[in-house]
Amino acid sequence: MKALILYLLPRYLRFDKTQPFISITALLAFFGVGIGVMVLCVAMAIMNGMTKEFERKLFVMNYPLSVYSMTYAGVDDEILEALKKQFPQFLFSPYLRYQAVGKVGNTMNAAMIFGVDMNAESQINEVVRKALESQEILQDSIESQNFDSSNNANNTQDSSQTPKNTPQHIREQNILAFSQKEFSILIGKGFEENFGLEVNDKLDLFFTQLEPSGFGYTPITKRFNIAGFFESGLRAYDEAYTYTNLSALQKIRRLPPGIYDGIHIHTPKPMEDITPIRNFLETKFPQRAGIEGWWQQNGNFFSAMELEKRALFIVLMLIIVMASLNIISSLLMVVMNRRKEIALLLSLGASRQEIKGVFFWVGNTIGLSGIVLGIVLTGVALYVLDTFPIISLPADVYGSSKLPLDLSLLDFSLTILGAVLIVCLSSYYPAKKAAMVDTLQVLRNE
Repeated sequence: MKALILYLLPRYLRFDKTQPFISITALLAFFGVGIGVMVLCVAMAIMNGMTKEFERKLFVMNYPLSVYSMTYAGVDDEILEALKKQFPQFLFSPYLRYQAVGKVGNTMNAAMIFGVDMNAESQINEVVRKALESQEILQDSIESQNFDSSNNANNTQDSSQTPKNTPQHIREQNILAFSQKEFSILIGKGFEENFGLEVNDKLDLFFTQLEPSGFGYTPITKRFNIAGFFESGLRAYDEAYTYTNLSALQKIRRLPPGIYDGIHIHTPKPMEDITPIRNFLETKFPQRAGIEGWWQQNGNFFSAMELEKRALFIVLMLIIVMASLNIISSLLMVVMNRRKEIALLLSLGASRQEIKGVFFWVGNTIGLSGIVLGIVLTGVALYVLDTFPIISLPADVYGSSKLPLDLSLLDFSLTILGAVLIVCLSSYYPAKKAAMVDTLQVLRNE
Protein backbone atom coordinates (compact mmCIF):
# COMPACT_ATOMS: atom_id res chain seq x y z
CA MET A 1 0.00 0.00 0.00
CA LYS A 2 2.75 2.42 0.93
CA ALA A 3 4.63 1.74 -2.31
CA LEU A 4 1.52 2.46 -4.39
CA ILE A 5 0.89 5.72 -2.55
CA LEU A 6 4.49 6.85 -2.97
CA TYR A 7 4.35 6.04 -6.68
CA LEU A 8 1.03 7.73 -7.49
CA LEU A 9 1.25 10.69 -5.13
CA PRO A 10 3.72 12.79 -7.19
CA ARG A 11 1.89 11.78 -10.36
CA TYR A 12 -1.44 13.14 -9.18
CA LEU A 13 0.15 16.27 -7.70
CA ARG A 14 2.01 17.11 -10.89
CA PHE A 15 0.69 20.04 -12.97
CA ASP A 16 -1.63 18.65 -15.62
CA LYS A 17 -1.36 20.63 -18.86
CA THR A 18 -4.44 18.94 -20.31
CA GLN A 19 -6.52 19.87 -17.26
CA PRO A 20 -4.94 23.08 -15.84
CA PHE A 21 -8.05 24.05 -13.91
CA ILE A 22 -7.56 21.07 -11.60
CA SER A 23 -4.05 22.18 -10.72
CA ILE A 24 -5.16 25.79 -10.28
CA THR A 25 -7.88 24.67 -7.88
CA ALA A 26 -5.32 22.69 -5.88
CA LEU A 27 -3.03 25.74 -5.74
CA LEU A 28 -5.92 27.89 -4.51
CA ALA A 29 -6.58 25.34 -1.80
CA PHE A 30 -2.88 25.33 -0.84
CA PHE A 31 -2.61 29.11 -0.54
CA GLY A 32 -6.08 29.43 1.00
CA VAL A 33 -5.24 27.08 3.85
CA GLY A 34 -1.90 28.84 4.40
CA ILE A 35 -3.42 32.33 4.49
CA GLY A 36 -6.26 31.11 6.71
CA VAL A 37 -3.84 29.67 9.26
CA MET A 38 -1.74 32.85 9.19
CA VAL A 39 -4.74 35.18 9.64
CA LEU A 40 -6.13 33.09 12.48
CA CYS A 41 -2.81 32.88 14.34
CA VAL A 42 -2.10 36.61 13.96
CA ALA A 43 -5.64 37.48 15.09
CA MET A 44 -5.27 35.27 18.18
CA ALA A 45 -1.87 36.85 18.92
CA ILE A 46 -3.39 40.35 18.75
CA MET A 47 -6.36 39.39 20.93
CA ASN A 48 -4.11 37.78 23.53
CA GLY A 49 -1.75 40.75 23.44
CA MET A 50 -4.57 43.22 23.97
CA THR A 51 -5.99 41.14 26.82
CA LYS A 52 -2.60 40.87 28.52
CA GLU A 53 -2.02 44.61 28.12
CA PHE A 54 -5.38 45.46 29.68
CA GLU A 55 -4.73 42.92 32.44
CA ARG A 56 -1.41 44.59 33.20
CA LYS A 57 -2.96 48.04 33.37
CA LEU A 58 -5.96 46.92 35.38
CA PHE A 59 -3.71 44.92 37.68
CA VAL A 60 -1.83 48.08 38.56
CA MET A 61 -4.78 50.42 38.97
CA ASN A 62 -7.21 47.96 40.58
CA TYR A 63 -4.67 46.12 42.75
CA PRO A 64 -4.26 42.33 42.97
CA LEU A 65 -6.57 41.90 45.99
CA SER A 66 -8.82 44.28 47.92
CA VAL A 67 -10.37 43.79 51.36
CA TYR A 68 -13.69 45.60 51.68
CA SER A 69 -16.07 46.26 54.54
CA MET A 70 -19.31 44.29 54.80
CA THR A 71 -20.77 46.76 57.32
CA TYR A 72 -21.16 50.51 57.59
CA ALA A 73 -18.44 50.59 60.25
CA GLY A 74 -15.67 50.10 57.65
CA VAL A 75 -12.38 48.25 58.01
CA ASP A 76 -10.36 49.14 61.08
CA ASP A 77 -6.81 48.76 62.36
CA GLU A 78 -7.73 45.52 64.13
CA ILE A 79 -8.35 43.81 60.79
CA LEU A 80 -5.28 45.41 59.20
CA GLU A 81 -2.93 44.35 62.00
CA ALA A 82 -4.40 40.83 62.07
CA LEU A 83 -3.79 40.46 58.33
CA LYS A 84 -0.23 41.75 58.63
CA LYS A 85 0.47 39.28 61.43
CA GLN A 86 -1.15 36.33 59.65
CA PHE A 87 0.34 37.07 56.20
CA PRO A 88 3.67 38.85 56.73
CA GLN A 89 4.78 37.98 53.18
CA PHE A 90 2.15 40.29 51.65
CA LEU A 91 2.12 44.08 51.32
CA PHE A 92 -0.86 46.10 52.61
CA SER A 93 -2.11 49.61 51.92
CA PRO A 94 -5.26 50.88 53.70
CA TYR A 95 -7.29 53.47 51.85
CA LEU A 96 -10.25 55.80 51.94
CA ARG A 97 -12.04 56.95 48.82
CA TYR A 98 -14.51 59.68 48.03
CA GLN A 99 -16.12 61.17 44.97
CA ALA A 100 -15.38 64.77 44.20
CA VAL A 101 -15.54 67.39 41.47
CA GLY A 102 -12.38 69.33 40.65
CA LYS A 103 -12.61 72.98 39.63
CA VAL A 104 -10.01 75.33 38.24
CA GLY A 105 -11.44 78.55 36.87
CA ASN A 106 -14.48 77.65 34.82
CA THR A 107 -13.31 74.08 34.12
CA MET A 108 -14.72 71.19 36.13
CA ASN A 109 -13.99 67.46 36.14
CA ALA A 110 -15.31 64.58 38.22
CA ALA A 111 -12.73 62.53 40.10
CA MET A 112 -12.34 59.66 42.52
CA ILE A 113 -9.94 60.70 45.26
CA PHE A 114 -8.07 58.05 47.24
CA GLY A 115 -6.67 58.77 50.67
CA VAL A 116 -3.63 56.53 51.21
CA ASP A 117 -0.47 56.14 53.21
CA MET A 118 2.03 57.17 50.54
CA ASN A 119 4.80 55.00 51.95
CA ALA A 120 2.64 51.86 51.89
CA GLU A 121 0.95 52.77 48.61
CA SER A 122 4.25 53.34 46.78
CA GLN A 123 5.29 49.77 47.64
CA ILE A 124 2.28 48.16 45.94
CA ASN A 125 1.33 50.70 43.27
CA GLU A 126 3.83 51.09 40.43
CA VAL A 127 2.12 54.21 39.10
CA VAL A 128 2.32 56.04 42.43
CA ARG A 129 5.89 54.86 43.01
CA LYS A 130 7.08 56.27 39.68
CA ALA A 131 5.28 59.55 40.37
CA LEU A 132 6.95 59.84 43.78
CA GLU A 133 10.35 59.25 42.19
CA SER A 134 9.92 62.33 40.02
CA GLN A 135 12.18 65.29 40.70
CA GLU A 136 9.27 67.66 40.09
CA ILE A 137 7.17 66.64 43.10
CA LEU A 138 7.00 69.38 45.72
CA GLN A 139 10.20 70.81 44.34
CA ASP A 140 10.26 73.75 46.70
CA SER A 141 9.93 71.55 49.78
CA ILE A 142 12.50 69.10 48.53
CA GLU A 143 15.04 71.78 47.78
CA SER A 144 14.69 73.19 51.28
CA GLN A 145 15.01 69.71 52.77
CA ASN A 146 18.10 69.01 50.69
CA PHE A 147 19.59 72.33 51.79
CA ASP A 148 18.99 71.60 55.47
CA SER A 149 20.20 68.03 55.23
CA SER A 150 23.37 69.08 53.39
CA ASN A 151 24.17 71.66 56.06
CA ASN A 152 23.67 69.11 58.79
CA ALA A 153 25.76 66.57 56.93
CA ASN A 154 28.65 69.01 56.51
CA ASN A 155 28.68 69.57 60.22
CA THR A 156 28.59 65.92 61.25
CA GLN A 157 30.21 63.82 58.53
CA ASP A 158 32.27 63.84 55.36
CA SER A 159 30.52 64.68 52.11
CA SER A 160 31.41 61.27 50.69
CA GLN A 161 29.03 59.68 53.20
CA THR A 162 25.94 61.62 52.14
CA PRO A 163 23.08 59.60 50.61
CA LYS A 164 23.18 59.18 46.86
CA ASN A 165 20.43 60.75 44.75
CA THR A 166 18.83 57.40 43.89
CA PRO A 167 15.15 56.93 42.90
CA GLN A 168 14.49 55.38 46.32
CA HIS A 169 16.12 58.33 48.08
CA ILE A 170 14.12 60.78 46.01
CA ARG A 171 10.93 58.85 46.77
CA GLU A 172 11.62 58.94 50.50
CA GLN A 173 12.18 62.70 50.36
CA ASN A 174 9.01 63.20 48.34
CA ILE A 175 6.93 61.07 50.71
CA LEU A 176 8.18 63.13 53.65
CA ALA A 177 7.42 66.39 51.86
CA PHE A 178 4.04 65.07 50.74
CA SER A 179 2.99 64.11 54.26
CA GLN A 180 4.13 67.46 55.68
CA LYS A 181 1.66 69.21 53.40
CA GLU A 182 -1.45 67.32 54.49
CA PHE A 183 -3.68 68.51 51.68
CA SER A 184 -1.27 67.60 48.89
CA ILE A 185 -2.56 65.65 45.93
CA LEU A 186 -1.26 63.54 43.04
CA ILE A 187 -3.28 63.83 39.83
CA GLY A 188 -3.17 61.98 36.53
CA LYS A 189 -1.76 63.36 33.29
CA GLY A 190 -5.27 63.50 31.80
CA PHE A 191 -6.44 65.58 34.74
CA GLU A 192 -3.42 67.84 34.33
CA GLU A 193 -4.08 68.38 30.61
CA ASN A 194 -7.76 69.14 31.16
CA PHE A 195 -6.97 71.87 33.68
CA GLY A 196 -3.55 73.00 32.45
CA LEU A 197 -2.05 72.53 35.92
CA GLU A 198 1.54 72.57 37.11
CA VAL A 199 3.31 71.49 40.29
CA ASN A 200 2.33 73.63 43.32
CA ASP A 201 -0.82 74.93 41.61
CA LYS A 202 -4.06 74.86 43.56
CA LEU A 203 -7.04 72.60 42.84
CA ASP A 204 -10.46 73.10 44.44
CA LEU A 205 -12.35 69.88 45.14
CA PHE A 206 -16.09 69.80 45.88
CA PHE A 207 -17.20 66.70 47.80
CA THR A 208 -20.62 65.11 47.85
CA GLN A 209 -20.88 65.43 51.63
CA LEU A 210 -22.87 68.48 52.72
CA GLU A 211 -22.23 70.80 55.62
CA PRO A 212 -24.53 73.45 57.09
CA SER A 213 -24.08 77.08 56.09
CA GLY A 214 -25.92 80.31 56.63
CA PHE A 215 -28.26 79.66 53.72
CA GLY A 216 -28.73 75.91 54.08
CA TYR A 217 -26.37 73.11 53.13
CA THR A 218 -23.42 73.37 50.79
CA PRO A 219 -20.91 70.76 49.57
CA ILE A 220 -17.66 70.49 51.47
CA THR A 221 -14.96 72.36 49.55
CA LYS A 222 -11.24 71.98 50.06
CA ARG A 223 -8.27 73.47 48.22
CA PHE A 224 -5.46 71.00 47.52
CA ASN A 225 -1.87 71.66 46.52
CA ILE A 226 -0.74 69.87 43.34
CA ALA A 227 2.25 67.79 44.42
CA GLY A 228 2.88 65.92 41.18
CA PHE A 229 1.48 63.85 38.34
CA PHE A 230 1.20 60.17 37.58
CA GLU A 231 0.63 58.38 34.29
CA SER A 232 -0.93 54.91 34.17
CA GLY A 233 -1.02 54.60 30.38
CA LEU A 234 -4.82 54.60 30.30
CA ARG A 235 -6.35 58.04 29.91
CA ALA A 236 -9.62 56.97 31.53
CA TYR A 237 -7.77 56.36 34.81
CA ASP A 238 -5.55 59.41 34.48
CA GLU A 239 -8.61 61.64 34.17
CA ALA A 240 -10.54 60.11 37.06
CA TYR A 241 -8.10 59.00 39.78
CA THR A 242 -6.29 61.21 42.32
CA TYR A 243 -4.29 60.41 45.46
CA THR A 244 -3.95 62.35 48.69
CA ASN A 245 -2.88 61.72 52.28
CA LEU A 246 -5.01 59.39 54.35
CA SER A 247 -5.33 61.97 57.12
CA ALA A 248 -6.69 64.58 54.69
CA LEU A 249 -9.60 62.42 53.62
CA GLN A 250 -10.23 61.39 57.24
CA LYS A 251 -10.70 65.04 58.18
CA ILE A 252 -12.98 65.73 55.21
CA ARG A 253 -15.17 62.73 55.98
CA ARG A 254 -14.90 63.36 59.74
CA LEU A 255 -13.64 59.84 60.43
CA PRO A 256 -11.48 58.86 63.39
CA PRO A 257 -7.98 57.48 62.75
CA GLY A 258 -7.81 53.76 62.08
CA ILE A 259 -11.03 53.50 60.03
CA TYR A 260 -10.76 52.68 56.31
CA ASP A 261 -12.95 51.84 53.34
CA GLY A 262 -10.72 48.90 52.51
CA ILE A 263 -7.22 47.49 52.28
CA HIS A 264 -5.28 46.89 49.09
CA ILE A 265 -3.10 43.79 49.15
CA HIS A 266 -0.18 43.03 46.87
CA THR A 267 0.74 39.43 46.19
CA PRO A 268 2.45 37.89 43.14
CA LYS A 269 -0.14 35.07 43.03
CA PRO A 270 -3.50 36.69 43.84
CA MET A 271 -5.63 33.90 42.36
CA GLU A 272 -4.01 31.39 44.71
CA ASP A 273 -3.65 33.60 47.76
CA ILE A 274 -7.23 34.90 47.78
CA THR A 275 -8.53 31.62 49.25
CA PRO A 276 -6.45 31.53 52.48
CA ILE A 277 -7.11 35.24 53.07
CA ARG A 278 -10.86 34.75 52.57
CA ASN A 279 -10.86 31.77 54.95
CA PHE A 280 -8.96 33.81 57.54
CA LEU A 281 -11.41 36.73 57.33
CA GLU A 282 -14.44 34.45 57.52
CA THR A 283 -13.02 32.74 60.59
CA LYS A 284 -11.53 35.74 62.43
CA PHE A 285 -13.92 38.53 61.33
CA PRO A 286 -17.19 36.93 60.17
CA GLN A 287 -19.63 39.28 58.45
CA ARG A 288 -17.19 42.19 58.88
CA ALA A 289 -14.85 42.05 55.89
CA GLY A 290 -14.73 40.37 52.49
CA ILE A 291 -12.13 40.14 49.75
CA GLU A 292 -12.16 40.24 45.95
CA GLY A 293 -9.53 40.05 43.21
CA TRP A 294 -8.88 42.38 40.31
CA TRP A 295 -10.28 39.79 37.88
CA GLN A 296 -13.56 39.78 39.82
CA GLN A 297 -13.80 43.56 39.76
CA ASN A 298 -13.51 43.49 35.97
CA GLY A 299 -15.23 40.16 35.31
CA ASN A 300 -17.72 41.50 32.73
CA PHE A 301 -14.97 43.19 30.74
CA PHE A 302 -12.79 40.08 30.45
CA SER A 303 -15.81 37.85 29.79
CA ALA A 304 -16.72 40.09 26.85
CA MET A 305 -13.16 39.93 25.50
CA GLU A 306 -13.11 36.13 25.86
CA LEU A 307 -16.43 35.87 24.03
CA GLU A 308 -15.12 38.14 21.28
CA LYS A 309 -12.00 35.98 20.98
CA ARG A 310 -14.04 32.79 20.62
CA ALA A 311 -16.33 34.35 18.03
CA LEU A 312 -13.32 35.61 16.08
CA PHE A 313 -11.74 32.15 16.21
CA ILE A 314 -14.87 30.53 14.77
CA VAL A 315 -15.32 33.16 12.05
CA LEU A 316 -11.68 33.03 10.92
CA MET A 317 -11.69 29.23 10.99
CA LEU A 318 -14.31 29.51 8.24
CA ILE A 319 -11.51 30.81 5.97
CA ILE A 320 -9.78 27.45 6.32
CA VAL A 321 -13.12 25.68 5.77
CA MET A 322 -13.70 27.64 2.54
CA ALA A 323 -10.17 26.84 1.39
CA SER A 324 -10.75 23.16 2.12
CA LEU A 325 -13.70 23.20 -0.27
CA ASN A 326 -11.13 23.73 -3.01
CA ILE A 327 -9.41 20.53 -1.84
CA ILE A 328 -12.70 18.65 -2.20
CA SER A 329 -13.43 20.08 -5.65
CA SER A 330 -9.90 19.51 -6.98
CA LEU A 331 -9.82 15.90 -5.72
CA LEU A 332 -13.26 15.17 -7.15
CA MET A 333 -12.11 16.49 -10.51
CA VAL A 334 -8.97 14.33 -10.29
CA VAL A 335 -11.13 11.29 -9.49
CA MET A 336 -13.44 12.00 -12.43
CA ASN A 337 -10.46 12.58 -14.72
CA ARG A 338 -8.71 9.41 -13.57
CA ARG A 339 -11.67 7.02 -13.44
CA LYS A 340 -10.23 4.76 -16.12
CA GLU A 341 -6.84 4.67 -14.42
CA ILE A 342 -8.49 3.83 -11.08
CA ALA A 343 -10.48 1.03 -12.71
CA LEU A 344 -7.31 -0.42 -14.26
CA LEU A 345 -5.55 -0.35 -10.91
CA LEU A 346 -8.45 -2.15 -9.30
CA SER A 347 -8.52 -4.76 -12.06
CA LEU A 348 -4.77 -5.34 -11.66
CA GLY A 349 -5.18 -6.20 -8.00
CA ALA A 350 -5.08 -2.93 -6.14
CA SER A 351 -7.49 -2.89 -3.22
CA ARG A 352 -10.13 -0.24 -2.74
CA GLN A 353 -8.46 0.66 0.55
CA GLU A 354 -5.24 1.41 -1.34
CA ILE A 355 -7.07 3.61 -3.84
CA LYS A 356 -8.77 5.38 -0.99
CA GLY A 357 -5.40 5.92 0.72
CA VAL A 358 -3.83 7.37 -2.44
CA PHE A 359 -6.42 10.11 -2.86
CA PHE A 360 -6.66 10.71 0.87
CA TRP A 361 -2.96 11.51 0.97
CA VAL A 362 -3.17 13.62 -2.18
CA GLY A 363 -5.64 15.89 -0.40
CA ASN A 364 -3.65 15.78 2.85
CA THR A 365 -0.45 16.72 1.01
CA ILE A 366 -2.13 19.82 -0.42
CA GLY A 367 -3.74 20.80 2.89
CA LEU A 368 -0.82 19.99 5.21
CA SER A 369 1.59 21.82 2.90
CA GLY A 370 -0.75 24.82 3.16
CA ILE A 371 -0.65 24.55 6.96
CA VAL A 372 3.17 24.54 6.90
CA LEU A 373 3.04 27.61 4.64
CA GLY A 374 0.65 29.24 7.14
CA ILE A 375 3.06 28.59 10.02
CA VAL A 376 5.91 30.18 8.08
CA LEU A 377 3.74 33.17 7.12
CA THR A 378 2.65 33.51 10.75
CA GLY A 379 6.26 33.76 11.91
CA VAL A 380 7.04 36.34 9.24
CA ALA A 381 3.91 38.39 9.97
CA LEU A 382 4.49 38.43 13.74
CA TYR A 383 8.13 39.43 13.23
CA VAL A 384 7.19 42.28 10.88
CA LEU A 385 4.38 43.56 13.14
CA ASP A 386 6.61 43.37 16.22
CA THR A 387 9.65 44.99 14.57
CA PHE A 388 8.18 47.69 12.35
CA PRO A 389 5.51 50.26 13.34
CA ILE A 390 3.12 49.22 10.58
CA ILE A 391 0.10 49.42 12.89
CA SER A 392 0.11 52.02 15.67
CA LEU A 393 -2.48 52.43 18.41
CA PRO A 394 -3.60 55.48 20.40
CA ALA A 395 -1.56 55.10 23.58
CA ASP A 396 -4.08 56.94 25.77
CA VAL A 397 -6.75 54.36 24.92
CA TYR A 398 -4.86 51.08 24.74
CA GLY A 399 -1.97 51.86 27.05
CA SER A 400 0.67 51.36 24.36
CA SER A 401 1.27 52.73 20.86
CA LYS A 402 2.86 49.42 19.81
CA LEU A 403 0.56 46.63 18.71
CA PRO A 404 0.73 44.00 21.49
CA LEU A 405 1.30 40.43 20.26
CA ASP A 406 1.16 37.26 22.32
CA LEU A 407 0.46 33.98 20.52
CA SER A 408 -0.12 31.40 23.23
CA LEU A 409 0.82 27.77 22.72
CA LEU A 410 -2.80 26.74 23.36
CA ASP A 411 -4.23 29.01 20.64
CA PHE A 412 -1.52 27.98 18.19
CA SER A 413 -2.11 24.29 18.90
CA LEU A 414 -5.90 24.64 18.57
CA THR A 415 -5.48 26.47 15.25
CA ILE A 416 -3.17 23.84 13.80
CA LEU A 417 -5.30 20.99 15.17
CA GLY A 418 -8.47 22.52 13.74
CA ALA A 419 -6.82 23.07 10.35
CA VAL A 420 -5.49 19.48 10.24
CA LEU A 421 -8.92 18.12 11.15
CA ILE A 422 -10.63 20.17 8.43
CA VAL A 423 -8.06 19.09 5.83
CA CYS A 424 -8.45 15.41 6.76
CA LEU A 425 -12.24 15.58 6.57
CA SER A 426 -12.02 17.39 3.22
CA SER A 427 -9.75 14.69 1.84
CA TYR A 428 -11.82 11.79 3.11
CA TYR A 429 -14.94 12.26 0.99
CA PRO A 430 -13.20 12.42 -2.46
CA ALA A 431 -11.00 9.49 -1.43
CA LYS A 432 -14.09 7.49 -0.54
CA LYS A 433 -15.69 8.34 -3.90
CA ALA A 434 -12.52 7.18 -5.70
CA ALA A 435 -12.66 3.81 -3.93
CA MET A 436 -16.30 3.36 -5.00
CA VAL A 437 -15.56 3.45 -8.75
CA ASP A 438 -17.34 0.64 -10.59
CA THR A 439 -14.52 -1.15 -12.41
CA LEU A 440 -16.66 -3.06 -14.93
CA GLN A 441 -18.82 -0.11 -15.86
CA VAL A 442 -15.88 2.24 -16.32
CA LEU A 443 -13.86 -0.23 -18.44
CA ARG A 444 -16.90 -1.09 -20.53
CA ASN A 445 -17.90 2.51 -21.25
CA GLU A 446 -14.48 4.21 -21.31
